Amino acid sequence: MGRLTGGDPSLLRRINSAVVLDALRAAEAATLTRLVQVTGLSRPTVEGVVEGLIESGLVVEVPAEEGEARRQGRPARRFRFRTEAGHLLGIEIGPHRIVALLSDLSGRVLDTAQRPVEEGAPADERLDRVRAVVADLLRRTGVPRRGLRAVGVASPGIVEADGTVRLGTALPGWTGLPLGDRLRRSFRCPVLVENDANAAAVAEHWQGAAAGSDDLVFVLAGLSPGAGSLIGGRLHRGFGGAAGEIGALHLLGREATPEALLSTTGKPLHPLDEAQVAAVFAAAGRGDARARDAVDRFVRRLVHDVAALVLALDPELVVIGGWATGLAGVLGPLREELARYCLRPPRVVLSQLGEAAVATGALRLALDHVEGELFAVEGTVTARR
Repeated sequence: MGRLTGGDPSLLRRINSAVVLDALRAAEAATLTRLVQVTGLSRPTVEGVVEGLIESGLVVEVPAEEGEARRQGRPARRFRFRTEAGHLLGIEIGPHRIVALLSDLSGRVLDTAQRPVEEGAPADERLDRVRAVVADLLRRTGVPRRGLRAVGVASPGIVEADGTVRLGTALPGWTGLPLGDRLRRSFRCPVLVENDANAAAVAEHWQGAAAGSDDLVFVLAGLSPGAGSLIGGRLHRGFGGAAGEIGALHLLGREATPEALLSTTGKPLHPLDEAQVAAVFAAAGRGDARARDAVDRFVRRLVHDVAALVLALDPELVVIGGWATGLAGVLGPLREELARYCLRPPRVVLSQLGEAAVATGALRLALDHVEGELFAVEGTVTARR
């Protein structure tokens, strides 16, 4: 594909290329005169940068419309950023499904693919399902694998910087899995791996309920809840990637596990059995006393877990996602209890992206990587320090 910025590899040339390319991205099409005005660079510099970007395939000259040429004689040359110059993938690897999103270089989703997977599937089988979903998506859209510029992957577990899952109890064979290395064998581009709750937090900040909020907590609610947070507009992973693992907070008090709290039979629910969870909430909605007690216990635990993060981080906003997005009764108790526990209660809202949050966040990882190469002088939201 060649160098992303084209031309002279010097730092100054790269910065100039990033500035011009960013200006072109912000406009549908721009003339050289407009680029000079926006960037503050000299006209010869802009001309040289644009020619280099054209050679790299990232910029194309926009033909003048016939009527415009007749009215004005020779019109000014106009250029645009070629969002079709490459493609990005966002992949969600979950307990029950694999989802892949394909986008152009602007992050606009072009197509999606999804396949179920058994919760007990071994790691190799789950990875084979990932490859099958991607192959199907690329084949259907006609996008060659070599046209991918970056791949973002979101998965349960504590994920290290190189994409290794240091601890992953939700998926069989996931602890210690070199997930990044295994997937990089299938692609000719960078593969970025992130925890699923972190990815969902990024997604909601990008185009969901947290758009415009730079200090937020996203709670991926479930029997093993997790959370992702942005502090000052940047994803906060912690030193070893374990920030937000609120599902382990019950260990501090050695209290009952969430799957025991939500049980109506005395036998703990399976953490990944979403049908069982849905049945308990449905029974509570019908007025079943034992189910209502179980739901109350679970919500109190969820409030306790969320309050711990809120007290530590003081976010502007808490977004509730996961299967809780379908539970209209969760927000009220959360707001009331956080008001009791927290010195400055945050706003609490449901996810706007719903089931698409994790895969959308994975796509944002890939987009951030490419934007870091093409446009960024400063770090991106998901860049690792």
